[in-house]
Amino acid sequence: MIVLKFGGSSVENATAMSRVLDIVEAAAARDRVVLVCSAIRGCTDALIQIGSTEDPEHLLEDLQRRHIKIIHRLFTGPDRELAIVDCKDTFTEIRCIPRTIEQYGEILSTRILARKLHCEGYKTVWLDSRELVRTLPGSTQADQEPTYAAIQKAVEVNPAAQIFVAQGFIAKDPDGAPTTLGRGGSDYSASLYAAALDASDLQIWTDVPGILTANPKDVPAASSIPSISYRAAFDLARYGAKVLYAPAVGPAREKGIAIRILNTFDPSHPGTVISSAESEIPVYMGVTSTGGEEPLVALVSEGPVSPEGTVRRINGALLEAGIKPSGEITVEDGSNFLIPFRGRVCRSAVAAIHREFFEKRALTTIDVYVAGAGAVGTALKDILSACGGAFPAAGKRINLIEISSDRTFADHVLQTARSRSVFVDCTDSKDIWRRFVPLLNAGINIVSSNRRSLAIPYADYAAIKAAAAENGCFFRYDTTVGNALPVLQSVSAGSIAGGAITGIEAVVSCTLNNLFASYRGSEGESFASILRRSQMEGLTEKDPRTDLAGRDALRKLLILAREAGVPLEASEVQITPLLPEEFFSGSIEEFYARLEAYEPQMAAQEDDLHRRGLRRRFVASLQRGDRSGVRAAIEMREVGIESPYYWIDGTQNVTVIHSSDAYPLVIKGSGEGARLAATGILKDILM
Repeated sequence: MIVLKFGGSSVENATAMSRVLDIVEAAAARDRVVLVCSAIRGCTDALIQIGSTEDPEHLLEDLQRRHIKIIHRLFTGPDRELAIVDCKDTFTEIRCIPRTIEQYGEILSTRILARKLHCEGYKTVWLDSRELVRTLPGSTQADQEPTYAAIQKAVEVNPAAQIFVAQGFIAKDPDGAPTTLGRGGSDYSASLYAAALDASDLQIWTDVPGILTANPKDVPAASSIPSISYRAAFDLARYGAKVLYAPAVGPAREKGIAIRILNTFDPSHPGTVISSAESEIPVYMGVTSTGGEEPLVALVSEGPVSPEGTVRRINGALLEAGIKPSGEITVEDGSNFLIPFRGRVCRSAVAAIHREFFEKRALTTIDVYVAGAGAVGTALKDILSACGGAFPAAGKRINLIEISSDRTFADHVLQTARSRSVFVDCTDSKDIWRRFVPLLNAGINIVSSNRRSLAIPYADYAAIKAAAAENGCFFRYDTTVGNALPVLQSVSAGSIAGGAITGIEAVVSCTLNNLFASYRGSEGESFASILRRSQMEGLTEKDPRTDLAGRDALRKLLILAREAGVPLEASEVQITPLLPEEFFSGSIEEFYARLEAYEPQMAAQEDDLHRRGLRRRFVASLQRGDRSGVRAAIEMREVGIESPYYWIDGTQNVTVIHSSDAYPLVIKGSGEGARLAATGILKDILM
């Protein structure tokens, strides 16, 4: 006797049922067959909803139409009419029963299959599991002795039958009332039929190629396990592996019947064989996780594995992924390694442990979500597309999950991203930083090129940094000052080395640098014309007075100061704007009119500077004094050829870091460019 069980995905429509029939007929050519079948996909949930709805008629009609559609595809002529009558009679019965009706899903699917097999010429008997499978009082566990006796008798009285068709999941309680074996109970039903009949083969057909080393939804690299012991299969199932219902192992195990887990959609795949044979060498079988408020991740093994070595490897994998368990790893029976967690990090922990024990670890995959589909975000996407996201030198692969300019994107990432993913802020949003702490608390790393997200009140900045440290996440923003130049790394390194930084001076406003590089006083265009063209080309803020007032330079100075360990606030920076105060009120057109009127004075200043061999540069500075504390300022300076600021052109930046025990460090290079910014963001992700 061969027992075949098919789940709901295997019989969800007529095409799927035809595939099942091919498998059943191939088995019937070798031996008598018991076909145990689930309801069509979604049917049980629909019946539960129908049972709890005050007026369920439209739901019943929808479900009836689904089954009749299958019948129309499978049958022709009088057979079709008989099958439709049978289906409608079953739905009439459902409408008349004022109690739990979820068991009717299996009744419907098996009646269709039994009739179709009969039409194909097989001597087929439909068995009613409600009359054969008994449960213990108040339990979903089968009462095996009367169950086995009833199944054996049902088969014995039909010696000529080639195929028996029975329902999974459903049973009757000691009082004779219909009941179920619990969700997933169809596997259990098949095991009971196999044990009762001493079957030579028990096959559980599903929609995956056997038992996998992890849930493929969480770990795309999960692979099939060729063979596994009853014990290890049971342990994987009870700790959350969905491919097998844990109680199903028991009856087959007691009778020594091997269980084969096979793929309905790829029948040639060997799948997984579950048997009494346990490996004599150390081998890891799979990693899975339980649900609930205090979930566990379980690594299941066979053979004489080293508990100490395994625990070390688990801890190393979690440390590398930046994931901290909520308690100590416990070892169960020397084979199961249980790791407790809190929150949403379980999926990431499973992935990290799977990488350590089951994957060739050539490249570590990093899931990345990009907020901001502008020039920088698009450049980042293009770079990743060009190389397929692979960075072999770093040993990592970047998987760009989504890129979006939606204002609610951070909340979407918070709800859907796995822990240890990376959220990249390429926006110019003024308030996206308010989502940083929740993201970090969820274990999501952050990379930002948005200066507005860093130039916030110091208390909020410190809270973000603290959240990153507390959750083992990184918060990187090197491109906010100097684009791809190593400015912040140098400031941070100098500060960490002993607080030796005595001052920082920087020409970091690309907009103003470009303007003054283009301005020739009385020998060229007016300053107003150059500024208006830069505004139209998107090189300035929407209101260019923001740049002229030093707001961009202020943001960068705040970031530099804080990286140097100075808790600087915007109100503590003395700003001397490029233009008099009256230029910063009124409309933009009024501003340009004033600027045109002011042109003779500006041109005269520029011509005088040229005669004296000097140039104007907008410099942000931070000075530490022994007694005077900290002085921070942003002002226009006149510089000569001895200054590193004299020689910059276009969008170049220069940052000078002063130290008490070394010559000044001068960092010079391009401070603008979407592709450069994207390159800097990649470095932050990969470092």
